[in-house]
Amino acid sequence: MATSNFSLPRNNHLRTAHISRRPPPSVAASFQDFKIGKNPASKRAVKLAESISHMLNLQIEKTIQKSIETSNSNVSSFKEKHDTPTTSPKENISSKWREIHGSGDWDGILDPLHPWLRREIVKYGEFAQATYDAFDFDSYSEFCGSCRYNRSRLFEKLGLTTSGYAVTKYIYAMSQIDLPQWLEKSRLVDSWSSDSNWIGFVAVSDDAESERIGRRDIVVSWRGTVAPAEWYDNMQSDLEPIGQGDSKVERGFLSIYASKCDTSRYNTSSASEQVMTEVKRLINHYNKLGQKVSLTITGHSLGGALGLLNAYEAAKNFPALPISVLSFAAPRVGNIAFRDELYQMGVKTLRVTLKQDVVPRMPGIVFNEGLQRFDDITGTLEWVYTHVGVELKVDVRSSPYLKKGLNLIGFHMLETYLHLVDGYHSSNSGFRMDSKRDVALVNKDCDMLVDELRIPPNWYQLANKGLVQNHHGRWVKPERDPEDIPSPTAESHANAINMLLPN
Repeated sequence: MATSNFSLPRNNHLRTAHISRRPPPSVAASFQDFKIGKNPASKRAVKLAESISHMLNLQIEKTIQKSIETSNSNVSSFKEKHDTPTTSPKENISSKWREIHGSGDWDGILDPLHPWLRREIVKYGEFAQATYDAFDFDSYSEFCGSCRYNRSRLFEKLGLTTSGYAVTKYIYAMSQIDLPQWLEKSRLVDSWSSDSNWIGFVAVSDDAESERIGRRDIVVSWRGTVAPAEWYDNMQSDLEPIGQGDSKVERGFLSIYASKCDTSRYNTSSASEQVMTEVKRLINHYNKLGQKVSLTITGHSLGGALGLLNAYEAAKNFPALPISVLSFAAPRVGNIAFRDELYQMGVKTLRVTLKQDVVPRMPGIVFNEGLQRFDDITGTLEWVYTHVGVELKVDVRSSPYLKKGLNLIGFHMLETYLHLVDGYHSSNSGFRMDSKRDVALVNKDCDMLVDELRIPPNWYQLANKGLVQNHHGRWVKPERDPEDIPSPTAESHANAINMLLPN
């Protein structure tokens, strides 16, 4: 038998050095005293431990109970709203329209938020949301990148017929520089356009709405993007001059706004030229009728950036026209000179931002308007990005209906913004529980609502993702209604009619 090379040596002195495993009698006695609680110190320790344990259990029970009560309360208040209107009453605001339009930079009506102003913010926000809801994102559609409905049916299809506005023109845009994740393209070779996207619309208030709001209001609504925030961050390196002075704006935004191409089906004229032609037509028409006219520009994300460029150009061309921009989640657009020139021309801007959304911090997370404090040392820095206008900041944590975890996409969604604006009262008060807007809209394209409400995430989509059964029972892509197919000829015909008729 083989013997182990690791056997213990048989030295006697090692056997006598054996250590006993039993503690000395004094230690053992002390341990026994502690174990059975005879030691006074041990009694106090045990009592303290029992007290702490009891307190912790009580606190945990209270926290669980409070969570259950809060959850039940949220569900109960949500269910109570099911049989209530989803919009606030339309008050006549004609006596205060200039203040609501920003003539005084919304001083005194923003915090706390005046109910009339809140309703108008939501109204314009829903126009911006319409550009998403009607947009064809389906890359398997030959019409990807277009609007799914023609302009005469847009508001009808989206449930906005009570808005008091009529769409007068669609806007198309392209870009002559590579802008990933902005231009939506069809996977199909034969598509409606290879270089353009539907980017928004122009609308005008009807007679009843004009009487309510105190003037004829022209609205320009710009579509944005829900692309990752890194896209904005990558765009901060290039500022290009705009106008005659020191004003500069981000190159990518300007490219989308001003690009055109002679061979393009929809952008032989730029988005800038399309919108300015229509705004000029409407202004001239209503001025001839002796009516007061305003221009309100709205947009979310990229749309907010395009809105500022639109406001800058409109102010240059129509210096006496009241112009306001109502943007949501908008990034920075230009430098300090651009901001100052907008102020000098009287453009009023109200930026709605969300504390948890990173996009409004871009471009220029580090180098931004905060560097103005060093102007005495550095002078005015022409390459520094800066925000424009007054800020209304909302917070996800204020709403009992929203999840509190990290959700970058949900934080940036316009429906999240509109929910929080509808529930906003002031910076130091809680969520307005008598808010009217449908809470379920928040989860249209994200997963922000607490699970107790049982609203599925990303629920807004075409039935069966747009497929229908034909007469043989086969699932197929349906043909678009002919009147909803984008057509340069139809657009040109509609524009010619617009030159003769106001609506």
